[in-house]
Order: sequence, then structure tokens, then C-alpha cells
Amino acid sequence: MSEAASSKSRARGARQTSTTRPHETAHAEAGTAAANYRAATQDRLGQALSDLLENPLVTGAIGRAWGAREKAAQAQELWMGALNLPSAADIERLTRRLRSVSQRLEGVEDGVQRLSRTLVQSSGIEARLQNVDERLGQISEELHEVREALRSAGPNP
Repeated sequence: MSEAASSKSRARGARQTSTTRPHETAHAEAGTAAANYRAATQDRLGQALSDLLENPLVTGAIGRAWGAREKAAQAQELWMGALNLPSAADIERLTRRLRSVSQRLEGVEDGVQRLSRTLVQSSGIEARLQNVDERLGQISEELHEVREALRSAGPNP
């Protein structure tokens, strides 16, 4: 292909691109403009907030608002105490204490179960010991009868 033909082909491709996609170009330009506008708005908003937070009047007002909130919370807690109503902190302490007692009670229950198992096992030993004791009593009686029979049978040599 000659250079002139190649040049015509490129020119034709460029014309087709520019003539067939004008809406895409406009859409891309609109997207870029919107992004630029958003970025500029964010920058201006950030600067305005920064200026507000650096303003001593605003920071003083925020500090006073937090102080008033703390005083209101203290007053509420004082009134609730005067009315004998528990505060959220009181309820939280009570909840923690109840959990602690519950855990201790579970430990006691486990200990009682272990003790119960031990007693059941030892009661089996008691029954065995009682059987052995009874058997020893029977053997002792039989031995006594044999001794009596030997005495009545004759003199000891």
C-alpha cells in the first residue's frame, strides 16, 4: 500500500470516528464537567467546614453545648437518685453483678453434682462393706458352731 493510500485510509477513519460518535464525546465532556464540579464543590465544602471549626465562636459554642449536656446528665442522675430510680450505670453494675453471681452459682452446681456422684459411688462401697460385714458374721457363727461341735465330740488331745 502506498503512502498516499495509507494517508487516505487514516483520514477516512478519522472522519468516520468524528462523524459517527459525537454523542459519546459530548457524554464524556459532560462526565468530566460533572466530576470537576463535584471536586470543586467538595473542596469548597471542606474549606467552609475547616473555616467553621477554626472559628473561636463556633468552637466555643460546641464546647458550651457539650458542657450543658454533661450538666444535664448529672442533673438527671441526681433527680433519678432522689426519686429512687436506678440510672443506666446502676442497671449496668447490677447486670454485671448478676452475671458474676450466676457464674458462681453454676460453679456451686457443678460442685454439688460432683459430690453427688461421689456419694453415689461411695454408697456402693457402703453396701459392699455391709455385705462383707454380714458374711464375716456368718463365718464367725459357723466357726463358733464348729468349735462347739469339736468340744462336744471329745477331749482335746
